[in-house]
Amino acid sequence: MPINKINIVPTWSFRDESGRELDPQLFSLLRYIETDGKLTSAAQSVGISYRHAWNQLNKWADFFGTPLVELQKGRGARLTPLGAKLVWAEKRVIARLEPQLDNITSDLNLELSRLLEGTRPCLRLQASHGYAVELLPRFVQSFELDLQYRNAREALASLGREQCDLAGFHLPVSVLSEEMKSLPIRLLKPRAHRIIRFITRQQGLMVAAGNPLAIQGLDDLHREDLVFINRENDSGTRLLLDELLRRGGHGSSSSLSAAGIEYTHSAIAAHVAAGMADMGFGVQAAAGQFGLDFIPLAQEQYLLACHQRTLEHPACQILLALLRSEPFRAAVAELPGYDAHNSGEVLTPDVLFAQMQS
Repeated sequence: MPINKINIVPTWSFRDESGRELDPQLFSLLRYIETDGKLTSAAQSVGISYRHAWNQLNKWADFFGTPLVELQKGRGARLTPLGAKLVWAEKRVIARLEPQLDNITSDLNLELSRLLEGTRPCLRLQASHGYAVELLPRFVQSFELDLQYRNAREALASLGREQCDLAGFHLPVSVLSEEMKSLPIRLLKPRAHRIIRFITRQQGLMVAAGNPLAIQGLDDLHREDLVFINRENDSGTRLLLDELLRRGGHGSSSSLSAAGIEYTHSAIAAHVAAGMADMGFGVQAAAGQFGLDFIPLAQEQYLLACHQRTLEHPACQILLALLRSEPFRAAVAELPGYDAHNSGEVLTPDVLFAQMQS
């Protein structure tokens, strides 16, 4: 019987000069108040009494020197600016640390499984962080998935050095630059490698709920009254944004006045949701997760590359069946902007390259 998987999540530790520490339970309480708007239901969701919840809020209002929640007769509860900022800070930290924590989690679970169950078939997957990739460990049962988050360039290079069995990369369905094409063409050999279709996803602009600043598209990136949050240089999402800007005659994102960079789609969405930026570029699922409006701009395919002989590996055969299964495709379909109808289809690099040229 498979062992229970371990998940690693970050926790907060605030301490003032007198040594008082902030109870992590407070963040759960604040999150539920933000979504429910009622202290009663928030306390129930956390598993504490209303009185204890009220005492907690008073205690930490004293800790910070200002209230975290406002109770309004007949109107429930709402977060104060400080309470909202704490919730935003937690979401941003989790979003930023998620890939690193998932890498450590994968390593730890793999070692525990080997210790407690002995050696089982294993597939080493390197891929960029994403919502559909996150689903895979939930569905894997009869083999070990060593999932490490890397950008496409690193993953494909690792595949060439045989440091992984599968390498994830993504290409726009229609908006392709020569730079985007050159990476798989240079690193994948038609006779030696095969491509597994994974999912397609929608990329675009994430803006505040209700789009109060009337943002329409890429032209708004040059508005002086708007703040933009960018992705890191080597990410496929940054390459896609730069290509869209170039085709629209807007130069590249490096010329924009940005509030900084983030390393995941969810971190970009958290930045916008907190009001620290007016818009960011990423997948629709991230916008949905943080309650943002979304302006679709491009669709891209997420692909997995492997050596031809890897397809005969028992674990890879199980993975292909998983990708083609209705439960997995249904789980992907629940992600806004995601589609898995071709998931598990195998093709040669020649066919992929021909499609890219058309």
